[in-house]
Amino acid sequence: SRHSQGLQQTMERIEQIRLLAGAIPPFVAVDQEGGRVARLDFTTQVPSARELSNLDALSLRQIGRILGSELVSLGFHINFAPVLDVNTDPANPVIGDRSFGSDPATVSVLGQAYIAGLQETGIAGCAKHFPGHGDTRSDSHLLLPVVNQKLERLESVELPPFRAAVKSGIDLVMIAHVHYPALDPAPDKPATFSKPIVTGLLRETMGYSG
Repeated sequence: SRHSQGLQQTMERIEQIRLLAGAIPPFVAVDQEGGRVARLDFTTQVPSARELSNLDALSLRQIGRILGSELVSLGFHINFAPVLDVNTDPANPVIGDRSFGSDPATVSVLGQAYIAGLQETGIAGCAKHFPGHGDTRSDSHLLLPVVNQKLERLESVELPPFRAAVKSGIDLVMIAHVHYPALDPAPDKPATFSKPIVTGLLRETMGYSG
């Protein structure tokens, strides 16, 4: 079947990567959030984060375990998930149903549960897109969005899910290609290249050392 072919091809490619890497073991990563961002169609198909938000934390943790176990068995090491953006703008073209919702507390609790389930299996989880991609109206794959919220708003809405993830031991944090003037006033500076955001906020203030 097409699914069995995809499974076989994926395992063969990962083995080829491992052999080509030689003495340095590679980290093999995949975008397998669930919903519309799922690169593997032969694993358990996880619904979008918006749909998962109807479940409790224990259920989210179990889903993370199921997905993580399947990825480990295929030879992956990293899943670029979950999205911890608080989706406060209904017109957001890139986040939308990839978010657990518009409430920071809900995103924090469900995100931590999903991360815990993944990482218990040996798969590294990834909190994205720091410090928050939920309040944008353009796609950061194509343009440089700007979040013009004041620091107090960022501290109360965008940042809490990432603080919770760091506190609970998230393995990876993905930085957003988004400009935040309240965090770094340098013109047109995406967070990706921002020392005040990556070093100052994430590492020094929030204590992330991964």
